[in-house]
Amino acid sequence: MIRKLVFEPAGGARRLDQFLADALPEQSRSYLQKLVKSGAVKVDDVIITVNKTMLDRPCHIYVELPELQNNELPAAEPFEFELLYEDEHMAVINKPPGVVVHPAPGNLDGTVVNAILSRYPELRSAELPDGSRPGIVHRLDKDTSGCLAIARTPEAQFKLGAAFAERSTRKTYLALTVGVPQERRGRIENLIGRHPVNRQKMAVVQTNGKTAISEYEVVTDGWLGKLRVALVRVRIYTGRTHQIRVHLAGLKTPVLGDEVYGGARQAIGVPRQMLHAWRLQIPHPISGEMIKVEAPLPQDFAELYRQLRTACSN
Repeated sequence: MIRKLVFEPAGGARRLDQFLADALPEQSRSYLQKLVKSGAVKVDDVIITVNKTMLDRPCHIYVELPELQNNELPAAEPFEFELLYEDEHMAVINKPPGVVVHPAPGNLDGTVVNAILSRYPELRSAELPDGSRPGIVHRLDKDTSGCLAIARTPEAQFKLGAAFAERSTRKTYLALTVGVPQERRGRIENLIGRHPVNRQKMAVVQTNGKTAISEYEVVTDGWLGKLRVALVRVRIYTGRTHQIRVHLAGLKTPVLGDEVYGGARQAIGVPRQMLHAWRLQIPHPISGEMIKVEAPLPQDFAELYRQLRTACSN
């Protein structure tokens, strides 16, 4: 499988391996470095084998990734996630930031799937549509934390997947943003599709996109160092790739730490985008009862929020 990426030097020159790690977050950086050394990466028409190669002009990058076989289940690994809900049919975990949900070439361990195969070994023999993703019914970005529902049986996987597809779930996120939205609450409805130039990004488009609907409300705002920052609560009615990140960036208030969509990561040393899947309401796959869970903030987000509240009270 060939992945085509576009580099634009708007933010300055970048090392090749650093750019690849940001553009392909589902892959480990060490694996991408091995791919470069093996000759599996081209910049325009030239094979590059040096990871420190500087990208300083617009270019196309082609990465050859081996296919992951659907029947190749990853190894079970210790389950170290916080459980927010669990019964014999389903569970909800608090996914930490930095953890990939499902395996991909070069990233076969350290994922949510590895952990749930340890806690729920029955998933290994379950007959599922895609054997490489047992239990997974929706996704969170690697650096997004919070509520992630898990199916423990094929029936639950089918019904939970349908609940997300049919929008019968209710998903509410918390985000720290750079700047404060001009309107303190509002509704955003537009089309989201692939960015016309930078194909690893999403963007608001006029045609050939999918409807994306978000409602937001500013909870509080203040200063973190020299940055004006807001805590924003966002409910999404659709689940498009990078939806909240695109919508908040469209308000000129990108998610703090979101290097892809302009969130000033370096300004105060924020290591990732500050986006947290705070609350999930979902119909139980068997009883139909609405399950409601809330995920505590991870340490890095909680500390920034503490600083923001302190600044607001001074």
